[in-house]
Amino acid sequence: MQTAKQLSVSLVNKPGRLADVLVALNKGKVNLKALVVLDAGERGSVRFVPDDVEAAKGVLDRIGVRYDTADVLTVDISRQPGGFRHTCERLAAEHLNIDYAYCAMAGGRQGAALAVIKVNDLAKAQRVLSENEATKKRITFRRPILSPW
Repeated sequence: MQTAKQLSVSLVNKPGRLADVLVALNKGKVNLKALVVLDAGERGSVRFVPDDVEAAKGVLDRIGVRYDTADVLTVDISRQPGGFRHTCERLAAEHLNIDYAYCAMAGGRQGAALAVIKVNDLAKAQRVLSENEATKKRITFRRPILSPW
């Protein structure tokens, strides 16, 4: 588990706009660790974690694309059933809210998926997720989880 900088851009939702940005990042030798594209009507939102944040910012500046940055966690998630659930339970048990999350199916260590997680308290989430597996107790929730179902 590490922290990383995520860049978010808003693009006009029309053919080729995303490809243009990705081509520019490629020409700037910026590799992406994870990427998610969300539809928002006439505009789309693109969030990504680059391997070189400063190079990615430079590319976006050169092509005139505005961006926002956010600190996120990148967590190796087992590809076995329940891998991501386990991480979510650990965060929930400590009253940490996941604002959003997305995964890259490659990039994690030893065949793991890489999850990008935006939480309400980054430092606390780091402490919770970096606990030694051997010292963890069974997770018990301190408050009920309400479900809309």
